[in-house]
Amino acid sequence: MRPLDAFDLPEWLGEDEVTWTSAEAIRSGASIGGVLLGPGDAQEPCDLLAVDLAFPAPVVTDEIRTAAHQAWQHGQVLLLEASGRLTLAVPGTCFDADLVLDTLTRLAKAVGAAPTAYAVRLRLGGAEAR
Repeated sequence: MRPLDAFDLPEWLGEDEVTWTSAEAIRSGASIGGVLLGPGDAQEPCDLLAVDLAFPAPVVTDEIRTAAHQAWQHGQVLLLEASGRLTLAVPGTCFDADLVLDTLTRLAKAVGAAPTAYAVRLRLGGAEAR
């Protein structure tokens, strides 16, 4: 994993309507795969990662965990590149709808977009839904 700067991301993320779509159910763990969809065929893989899950093993290094908490404290989200994918690192151990919305709002602000230009499409489920 390595830090990313918002200026390294595609320009359309700050200029057009964007929808983040989850590829799997929320509440399914510390990581949720997804994709940002924009105008035409524009897309950017974008995963969400809750950095505080530590069992059976930590999901990130202490350095990344601290950076994610620091960014969050300042109203931002830590942008990472992990396995060639944009990854948004946030405090916590799992996701619910509110945390997903807050995370994508912070991404919109990071790229200079109005949060109202962003929409979120979630897949529901998890162990308790079965």
